[in-house]
Amino acid sequence: MPLSSTLASLNIVLPAVAGPFGAYVPAKRVGNLVFVAGQLPMKDGILMVTGTVPSKTSVDDATAAARQCVINGLAAAATVLPSVDVIVGIVRVGAFVASDTGFTAQPKVANGASEFLVQLLGEAGKHARAAVGVNVLPLDASVEVEFIFEVA
Repeated sequence: MPLSSTLASLNIVLPAVAGPFGAYVPAKRVGNLVFVAGQLPMKDGILMVTGTVPSKTSVDDATAAARQCVINGLAAAATVLPSVDVIVGIVRVGAFVASDTGFTAQPKVANGASEFLVQLLGEAGKHARAAVGVNVLPLDASVEVEFIFEVA
């Protein structure tokens, strides 16, 4: 099933792309790869979660926010593609989690993005990944996720 149909079946409409907010672009295509800048969990123009995990944002809420980052990442990729249907796979995901000292469950939070990509694309959604804890993210977001998509 084309990715656009899968998204529609889940009642997901890709949002307008916010930004860029600096000297960069939201996505850049190089050959058959699309590199997507780090995406914050913005939904309907509002940052879903802020602060460090788990003291300010629960692991479950951060995981849901990582899923929203996928939706935003697909929207960013769509700005340089004729359609999201040309996405044939996910190469890499980089997940950054604003973390309290001693918090080590960044991979669980990143699974919010990874598992959703597999749901959307099946085997082609499996990817290499880094899940990194950081002390702070832009706008005090709890999660930021970047992507490399493979396109036809």
